[in-house]
Amino acid sequence: MSTTQIKTFEEYQEAYKRSVEDPEGFWADIAETFTWRKKWDKVLEWNFEEPDVKWFKGGKMNITENCLDRHLKTRGNKLALIWESNDPKERFVRFTYKELHERVCQFANVLKNNGAKKGDRICIYMPMIPELAIAVLACARIGAVHSVVFGGFSAAAMADRINDAQCSMVLTADGLNRGAKQIPVKRVVNEALQTCPSVERVIVVERLGWAVQMVEGRDVWYHDEVKKVGKDCPAEEMDAEDMLFILYTSGSTGKPKGVVHTCGGYMVYAQYSFCNVFQIEESDIYWCTADIGWITGHTYLLYGPLLSGTTTVMFEGIPTYPDPGRFWQVVDKFGVSVFYTAPTAIRSLMAAGEDHVLSYSLDSVRVLGSVGEPINEEAWYWYHLHVGKDRCPVVDTWWQTETGGIMISTMANVTPMKPSHAGLPLPGVQPILIDSDGNELTENEVEGYLCMKFPWPGMIRTTYGDHERCRLSYFSTYKGLYFTGDGAKRDKDGLYRIIGRVDDVINVSGHRFGTAEIEEAINHNKDVIESAVVGYPHDVKGQGIYAFVICNEIPENADHLRAEIVETVVSKIGKIAKPDKIQVVSGLPKTRSGKIMRRILRKVAEGDTSNLGDTSTLLDPDVVTEIVEGAL
Repeated sequence: MSTTQIKTFEEYQEAYKRSVEDPEGFWADIAETFTWRKKWDKVLEWNFEEPDVKWFKGGKMNITENCLDRHLKTRGNKLALIWESNDPKERFVRFTYKELHERVCQFANVLKNNGAKKGDRICIYMPMIPELAIAVLACARIGAVHSVVFGGFSAAAMADRINDAQCSMVLTADGLNRGAKQIPVKRVVNEALQTCPSVERVIVVERLGWAVQMVEGRDVWYHDEVKKVGKDCPAEEMDAEDMLFILYTSGSTGKPKGVVHTCGGYMVYAQYSFCNVFQIEESDIYWCTADIGWITGHTYLLYGPLLSGTTTVMFEGIPTYPDPGRFWQVVDKFGVSVFYTAPTAIRSLMAAGEDHVLSYSLDSVRVLGSVGEPINEEAWYWYHLHVGKDRCPVVDTWWQTETGGIMISTMANVTPMKPSHAGLPLPGVQPILIDSDGNELTENEVEGYLCMKFPWPGMIRTTYGDHERCRLSYFSTYKGLYFTGDGAKRDKDGLYRIIGRVDDVINVSGHRFGTAEIEEAINHNKDVIESAVVGYPHDVKGQGIYAFVICNEIPENADHLRAEIVETVVSKIGKIAKPDKIQVVSGLPKTRSGKIMRRILRKVAEGDTSNLGDTSTLLDPDVVTEIVEGAL
């Protein structure tokens, strides 16, 4: 598929060795495979103190020429994008590379016609419809910086992000479908824009055919605007270090952090990591179930696949609508060969029972992927057995919004696979483990804080408008290192297992436990679907362990269940890790990307529920009320 694709473990070892000994030569060879208007003057300039990182300095290019134009001769009639609706009865939509190129050029011309220019920040708040993917690429085509805000965020959350980036334009839709619900997206935009003076233009795509309130002089319909433009739009020349996009990630202070990625390095890393981790082949139908509003959607639904000339599937719906077989129905419908989803989705489908997955053949699948959090062993085995039929490798990918792409992962059928272990670092990635005193742990079979000691092309460059925040968040904890915020273990073979955020580490009587470790033990109980564990102040142990547990059904005898859970944890980890409190709940406070809001659970565990912060952006805010009322 790619001249830089690694095919064997020996090739991996050679590539990894070279990437450490000669990182500039290694990445220059990979970058050579792309289309550049002007080659770079210098491969890398960096220091982690300020921090200041520049890749392919002086290089000129446009990422959309590499996603679209360069494929037109050889892959013009190949499918680029398959879109599947929320409603299985609605017809799917397909675009060849030639058709997608035309649509992106049209949208780019609409943006320019409405005053957008290179360097402008454009907020995109859209459902998972083809126009969302097209809008992202159209921004990149004209050199505007896209800031995609997930279509489930509240008006206040959206306004924060627009104001932080000083966006001049918003791209949106009349409404969206999510499962059985329809959500009035434009109404949310109207509310948000009451406090966003920088926005001069709103372009609205029709999805539901709803009558919406349009503000004269500011709001226009996309279907009207597109009639005024042609299908050709030359790509804007960009410097390798020009901003490509801002993506906001929740900050510990509550104020969202605008993570900035740049054009050249992100492009090279997205394509390289995509091809190698998933071992992409020319004939693959690839499906990443993430929303484009998250980094996974940016890198592995859109940019990575299109840079590689792959056919990528985009899905509007949710895994359980109209029933929990929906994912597998789509896999069979399009012959999906590489499938990439989140452990949260896998666990919810496990809970629905095997019948929904056994109804489908899934014969086309050859690689499975997991993303978003460490996958627990039980979910790993279920996924491997029922979806992968015991024959497909599972790539358990570890990376972050800030890293731009996958950093540590099994490469399908190339590097060793071990359940609930991310595995080995990709070539070009130099992870190290640090102890609490800041010393590097060089041996295997150790646990520490996960850091990176050398830059990689896809990494964060700054946090928008506040470089000091970038330095403090990622580069100030350990001198000369990028600190991931995660704890990890390295096993006897050098494979990494991520044990959760460092702020998700509980210190019980001087022993450190990753919350993921305890949760995994609890989840082994046959009645437990999912759990979340937090620490709370304990008079004797320093920190006690409080577990929130979701069960298959409400237990007849809660005390009996608690005793069983304690017994499981003791047998899996030891007495020191047994939960002090176990609360049975119907759900957990999660963001719409499936991330558990442990901050809320910690406050409940500590008995401090007076200020839980904004819960409106959660998947189900009502869960919080139930948890607070049932607190032990």
